Amino acid sequence: MNWIFGDNINTDLITPGRYNITTNPQELSEIAFIEHRPEFSKQVKKGDFITAGNNFGSGSSRETAVIALKQSGIKAIFARSFARIFYRNALNQGLLTIATKVSDVKQDDVLELDLTRKILINKTQHTQTKLEIPALLLKLHRAGGIVKYLNKHGLNSIESLFVTGSQPVLKTYKIGSRKVR
Repeated sequence: MNWIFGDNINTDLITPGRYNITTNPQELSEIAFIEHRPEFSKQVKKGDFITAGNNFGSGSSRETAVIALKQSGIKAIFARSFARIFYRNALNQGLLTIATKVSDVKQDDVLELDLTRKILINKTQHTQTKLEIPALLLKLHRAGGIVKYLNKHGLNSIESLFVTGSQPVLKTYKIGSRKVR
């Protein structure tokens, strides 16, 4: 199933403040969208997707919003754009957040995410969408988040997050007289 949301879905809609009194992932999954989409926690299944418009995850810096969605079984979130702090929290937790246009996806469309080929296949509509997924995002997703990555590979492995083969993951841009990543 695909959970369809519009623009500006903030962290208070995902994990409302008055319910956000735990750090237990299972308890957080039970309050996900409790006021905005009360059916979510009862109907969401492992492997479901979220599609949204602009600025998904805006609002506070609550990492609990990401934890709740990941624990709920959400496989990936596709949105036109993400709030920076939500995107960073998703990196930390290893939840896939992919910026792309998916406004044509319907709730009951059967989707398949092919991470090897970096495409989203809509089996219902017989379409494929090429995805731009940074190598860093894939590495952290596969590891389960940055803490799990560092626990497995050690602190000295940080540099390897930013290199794929011999190619840097981050592009360097020249702004004025300075180089910026």
